Amino acid sequence: MTETPNLALPFIAAAQAQKHVTHNEALSRLDTLVQLAVEDLHLASPPASPADGAAWIVAASATGAWAGHAQQIAAFQDGAWTFLIPRVGWQAYVRDEDLRVTWTGTAWTAPAGGSGIVASSDHGATSGFAIAEEERALTGASVTSGIIIPDRAIVLAVTERVIEAVTGATSFSIGIAGEPTKFGDLLGVGLGSENIGVIGPTAFYADTALLITANGGAFTGGKLRVSIHYARFDAASS
Repeated sequence: MTETPNLALPFIAAAQAQKHVTHNEALSRLDTLVQLAVEDLHLASPPASPADGAAWIVAASATGAWAGHAQQIAAFQDGAWTFLIPRVGWQAYVRDEDLRVTWTGTAWTAPAGGSGIVASSDHGATSGFAIAEEERALTGASVTSGIIIPDRAIVLAVTERVIEAVTGATSFSIGIAGEPTKFGDLLGVGLGSENIGVIGPTAFYADTALLITANGGAFTGGKLRVSIHYARFDAASS
């Protein structure tokens, strides 16, 4: 046996050279998994500037350095990505949604009575509400969000607040590819400007990023806090 059965921590072998390497790898995994907290569970691509020690649950259709690691825990350690495969029963706190989720073997689900959950069946099916949120810097003619509308979610609204004054554009819109103004158009660029882009409940059948488009010129600066408000559903786990 070369690693522990539950957390897959590497063992130091007898007469092994460079013992500190194996020891430090085990400590790094423990540092992520003990009191596990992730930044988000809806990102499909790695963030541009992750903090050392930060972790994410990788969304479906993962791309870039996360490709092939959907539903795994991606931890940024010592300048590189480490991927940890969850086992049934692992729990994580999702910072951006104030939500605690559990790995069922097929999906990360929130327990009955958890933040945002409205109902849960005896066999793990859930219905509830969630919010995916990010800060997004603006540059160029348009910007694609890092957060996504999850596959099979029903979206109720997308809201935004300008947290750094937008420059270069006279206004902007928020939508999706093919519908660039779906959640708002001619939105204000001043610090503190906000919009509540309510829509009729709309189902999405694929992971879908938001599109933020500049009006009257390209973005040269500014930052938004963008939130996707949606209903989520999980099938029974057994």
